[in-house]
Amino acid sequence: MFGGGLSPQEWTVLALSVKVAACATAGSVVLAVPTALLLARGRFWGRSLLNAVVHLPLVLPPVVTGFLLLHLLGRRGPVGAWLADAFGIVVAFRWTGAAIAAGVMGFPLVVRAIRLGIEQVDAGLEDTAATLGAGPMRVWTTVTLPLAAPAILAGAVLGFAKALGEFGATISFVSNIPGETQTLALAIYTATQVPGGDGDVVRLLVLSIAVSFLALLASEALVRRSHTDVR
Repeated sequence: MFGGGLSPQEWTVLALSVKVAACATAGSVVLAVPTALLLARGRFWGRSLLNAVVHLPLVLPPVVTGFLLLHLLGRRGPVGAWLADAFGIVVAFRWTGAAIAAGVMGFPLVVRAIRLGIEQVDAGLEDTAATLGAGPMRVWTTVTLPLAAPAILAGAVLGFAKALGEFGATISFVSNIPGETQTLALAIYTATQVPGGDGDVVRLLVLSIAVSFLALLASEALVRRSHTDVR
C-alpha cells in the first residue's frame, strides 16, 4: 500500500518508530506487571504515593518529563554519568533514549490496564489455590497471571500505540535526529515546517494512523484469543 509512496528516509523513520515502540513496550510491561500487582493486591503504607508517582507522567507536560529525563539520564546527570562512566552506556540523543521516553509516557496507561485486569480476577480463586498448598508465586503464575493475561496484552498494545505517537518527551530528551531519534511523530512535525511539505505530511499521517489502527486490531484479536484460551 505504501511501497510506492514512501521514500527510503520515510521507511527508516517507520522502522525506527516500530523499534522504539517495541522496546518501550517491552520495558513498560516488565515493570508494569509487578507494579500493577502491588497496586491491585498490596496493602502497605505509601500505596497512594506509589499510585501518584506512577500516574505523574499523565498530568505533567510531556516537555517537563523529557526535561527531567535529560537531567537525570543525560551525560551530566547523576544516573547518565554513572552509566557512561561505569558501562559506557549513553542514552541521551540516542534511539534508546527515545524508547525510554516513550516507555515512561506510556507506563501509566499500561499499569492501569493491567491493574484493572488483576482487580477483576476473583480473589477467592487465589485463596482456594493458597489453601490447597500453593505458594504466592505459584498462585500468581497458575491463577492470577493466566486470568489477567488479556489485560496484560491489551496494556502492552495500548503502550505500543502510545509510544508510536509520543512527541513532547522524546524531542526534549533526545532531540530530532534523522536516522537516530526521528520517529513518526517527529518526522511529521519536521515535514510541517518545510514549505511544500504537505505531501510528506499526508503520507506520514496515513502511515501513522494505519500502524496504530493495525496495533489496536491486533490487541482486540489477542484479547479475544486469550479469553478463549482461559475458558
